[in-house]
Amino acid sequence: MTLSNLCSQITTTENLLLPQDHKLGPRLVCPEYSKLSQEVKTYPLPPSERIFALCWNIDTPSTSEAEHTPPSLRATLCPAPEHFCYQLHFTSGSKTQLHTHDYIELAYVVEGEFRQRILGRDIVFSKGELCLVDKNCLHQDYLLEKPATVLFLGIANDIFTEIMDETIATQKIISFLQSALLKQKDLQQYLHFRPGSDFAAAEELEQCLCLLLNELYHGSIGFHYICKGLLLRIFRIISTKYDFSLSKELRKTMNWIVFEEIQDYIKHHYATVTIQELVREFHFQEDYFNRIIKSKTGLTYSDYVQQLRLEQAEHMLISSTRSVEEITELVGYRNKGYFYKIFKEKYGTTPSRYRKKG
Repeated sequence: MTLSNLCSQITTTENLLLPQDHKLGPRLVCPEYSKLSQEVKTYPLPPSERIFALCWNIDTPSTSEAEHTPPSLRATLCPAPEHFCYQLHFTSGSKTQLHTHDYIELAYVVEGEFRQRILGRDIVFSKGELCLVDKNCLHQDYLLEKPATVLFLGIANDIFTEIMDETIATQKIISFLQSALLKQKDLQQYLHFRPGSDFAAAEELEQCLCLLLNELYHGSIGFHYICKGLLLRIFRIISTKYDFSLSKELRKTMNWIVFEEIQDYIKHHYATVTIQELVREFHFQEDYFNRIIKSKTGLTYSDYVQQLRLEQAEHMLISSTRSVEEITELVGYRNKGYFYKIFKEKYGTTPSRYRKKG
């Protein structure tokens, strides 16, 4: 079963439809009642349930029914003691009440488009995109007359911290995400994730979300452990294989963090590193590495690697008794003549004479 089919199935249970005035309704979708008020949505489940799913399925009437039937949104929340579905009829273009959460929210667009107003800015999320919203971030959702399915995951702060601590991606990038979303209390923040050209990653993500929703909905024995494992996989995929947007200030911070991560990797693998290896390790396009290294060092990728190799060769010449031929190979060069040429260009003399001077 696909994620879209599962969302449709769990939000169209007619015999478990809640009354329109049910007290749970505003918890699932709360239409705007004041332009001045701001709600703080608290975590809706007991502490033992550290992940929950809220599924929205927006349906529009057929052309013949449109005049008499307004669009509707069907929603359900799980895990729950009993399965249920809530239906809200709305006017196209209306919004939910402006709110924040005291937990982390990850929204995934299963079908159609989803429009939110976040920090006063309208943002449209397309099918396959995600939005990770900080618990301090003011936002509201648009209710539009277009078919759409959106899956929201509510993640308790303690399990989010545990997931970040699993080092599911490069450590410094995860540290950035954690500090952006949990530690900077005065900063309202969200991250917009978009799938790149790796279609297999997008398919894997949707499969994980489908399995997670299925576990949360049915609540079979052991589902808590399974859900945490699936959430680990989900964050691994979006943090390593998806592009994500940041505010201008945080983008500067992120660029430095990524550069430091790349720099550390190159320093540990300077003799054999290739730009294709960096692409596989960090999941950025080739030209990104040239741009970020140039912006931080003034050197191209090739010049930067060459500089590290020559500096290491210089250190070996002075501090070891290895032959020049051995050092040439150890720092990553197979052509002795080329090594002599670039060494002389940098240091003004041959390696052998440099060693004697040293």
